[in-house]
Amino acid sequence: MSNSNIPDHLRKALAEREQKGILRKLTTNFPSIDFCSNDYLGFSKLGLLKRKLETSNQKSGISFGSAGSRLISGNSKFIEEAEKEIALFHHSESALIFNSGYDANLGLFSSVPQKDDLVLFDELIHASIYDGIKLGYAKHYKFKHNDLESLNDLIQRHKHNFKAIYIAVESVYSMDGDIAPLVEITELIKGLENVFLIVDEAHAIGVFGKHGRGLCNELGIEKACFARVYTYGKAMGCHGAAIAGSDVLRNYLINFSRSFIYTTALPIHSVEAILLAYQLLVETQQNQSLQTNIDHFNSKTSGIKNLINSKSAIHSLVVGSNHKADLLEKQLAKNNIYAKAIKSPTVKEGTERIRFCLHAFNTKQEIDLLIEQLTLNE
Repeated sequence: MSNSNIPDHLRKALAEREQKGILRKLTTNFPSIDFCSNDYLGFSKLGLLKRKLETSNQKSGISFGSAGSRLISGNSKFIEEAEKEIALFHHSESALIFNSGYDANLGLFSSVPQKDDLVLFDELIHASIYDGIKLGYAKHYKFKHNDLESLNDLIQRHKHNFKAIYIAVESVYSMDGDIAPLVEITELIKGLENVFLIVDEAHAIGVFGKHGRGLCNELGIEKACFARVYTYGKAMGCHGAAIAGSDVLRNYLINFSRSFIYTTALPIHSVEAILLAYQLLVETQQNQSLQTNIDHFNSKTSGIKNLINSKSAIHSLVVGSNHKADLLEKQLAKNNIYAKAIKSPTVKEGTERIRFCLHAFNTKQEIDLLIEQLTLNE
């Protein structure tokens, strides 16, 4: 196909984004001081998971492809045993592995809520959850971010109008790094038999809870959740995801979740990496190192204006425009600091920001340099 034989709207859409300064581009040129990646514990960057894989005695065998979906030829006793270990670790009846957090949320929210059901979701919910909701047939409404009154108003208004109501939240939000009021939500829905809580723990696993089990574990509300989603491409340093819940939910997803049914299963070595990452959560002190760095950062930044308060690894400085976000990203890069400008429409206009992630491997000197540059921006 010649370059001239391309639908006009493709070129126009790209030109419009370039004109607005929001054209996304791939790069391989990263500043050396990492305050950008989701590798919070350094399992990937420090080679901890690689060395664990090299010395593993599980001897699952190297396979570069599973050669089929789980329902065809891609299933194995090893994967099913891995799911049992994941369920045990997260104190759930069952777990089901998906190829990514996006696939897990897409499959869960597109298949479980039905046309007679309602999904209530936080307005800052991750795109994968929203995309899953849109693919399903349930009615859906958003509530104000972390606003219990807004959520309760919707529950009270609709609890008798639908067979089931599903509440979708993230335990830690990916753009602000703030925490959902999970305990308060569970109290809100206590006694409502047709209301079910789903928590995405993507940015909490490895960071919160005993041995990094997540925020639901830290708050003691694991059993109050209908489903919890754990993603492995962040603090765990590998790939894939799992949905933890009941045996009934697992069997339902196997039968009705299209992103599970119609995709090639993860290869065995990827599943082995997940299990070994769980071992690293227990065996290493990376979580404590991360918490020390978070505490150090927070102790020195309380006076920085427009810095979103966060106890997680994710922090953001709101600058208010795409242009200012770009300028600050470039200023940080000149000091070898890699942090990412998050621009509208990814975030709401007026809330454009620099997003940076703290890691177990960041030194105090690196953190102090970051703080110095953020202070200069005021």
